[in-house]
Amino acid sequence: MSAAADLPPLTPEEIAHSERLVHRIRDAIDAHGGWISFERFMEMALYEPGLGYYSAGSTKLGSAGDFVTAPEISSLFSRCLASQCAEVLQTLGGGDVLELGAGSGTMAADILAELANQQCLPDRYLILEVSADLRERQQQTLAARVPELLSRVQWLDAWPVALSGVIVANEVLDALPVQRFCIRGTQVNAVGVTWQLGRLDWSEVRADPALELAVRAIERANGEPFPDGYLSEVNLRLVPWIAGLAGALAAGAAIFIDYGLPQREYYRAERREGTLLCHYRHRFHDLPLMNVGVQDIGAWVDFTAVASAASDAGMNVAGFTTQAHFLIGCGIESFMANIAEQPVTERVQLARQVMVLTLPGEMGERFKVIGLTANYDYPLRGFGVRDLSGSL
Repeated sequence: MSAAADLPPLTPEEIAHSERLVHRIRDAIDAHGGWISFERFMEMALYEPGLGYYSAGSTKLGSAGDFVTAPEISSLFSRCLASQCAEVLQTLGGGDVLELGAGSGTMAADILAELANQQCLPDRYLILEVSADLRERQQQTLAARVPELLSRVQWLDAWPVALSGVIVANEVLDALPVQRFCIRGTQVNAVGVTWQLGRLDWSEVRADPALELAVRAIERANGEPFPDGYLSEVNLRLVPWIAGLAGALAAGAAIFIDYGLPQREYYRAERREGTLLCHYRHRFHDLPLMNVGVQDIGAWVDFTAVASAASDAGMNVAGFTTQAHFLIGCGIESFMANIAEQPVTERVQLARQVMVLTLPGEMGERFKVIGLTANYDYPLRGFGVRDLSGSL
């Protein structure tokens, strides 16, 4: 992890912005008796209206932002995902595509372009986006990249009703606010945020029944208690969130791509400092209480919890694999069939993109893909090469 000293300094505008959000968080702390949960802090840091990281107007994605996602690295990623969408749409005889948290709009533009190329356009391309700033950027991207398909795109403020088709989400689950916990002897403590000596600081209180129940359930599933001092995260919002997704999807598949692990690996004894990951100007670190409102905060995804929540909501787990194997299953090699005919510089660039997307030391194994289905009893091609569902 990068230390605070390794991070670029904030601009005067960023300092002022962060101070405004910190002041609002301090008010929330005062209103709740001097302590708020980390879940509440993360929610405010990312989504507080007008001030949260995803609610304000700073550039987040790409070389000028804080991090680069797979769709920004190469259109190959989105074209492969489009092939998975096409398979489901063809099997259903049509339908819609819903993208959750569409970022800059790059993935939406590339998916639509590839679906048009495969003559398998959805009836509608829906985007559920909580950030007004990002929604505006998505509109600009789509208008510039695929103006002839813009009429098919609709933005939503809530889950749709009785969707038939495909739901796709890249790096969305990691941004759901999580609870932090710490084991003190045999007691489960909730790790939250307080205001001390003129700054935000960590503080622990005894966990409430919901958090303690979730931690004890993980211990039982793993067959042993957490050691003293063990610190990690658990997403208590996942069950209702997946239930909302299940209620929206009448028939079809949902595909989630994110960095994460099965539960047994996620909560290994040696991973005792948790999984929080903050991004600022292409540096990453684990210090969420600094640069509040101008840096991204995420937590690795417990894919076992995702699968369990889906099962409880009446959905099926259709597959779980690495990003590399998913892209191979979706035919990434077919999109490179004419690489020998391209100029050398383009061949080199394309090869580098594929390496970043698929190599174990890059995104290939760190990112996982899980497929969930509802009233859809057909295999998904992305999991045909290697299905790791047994590890869940």
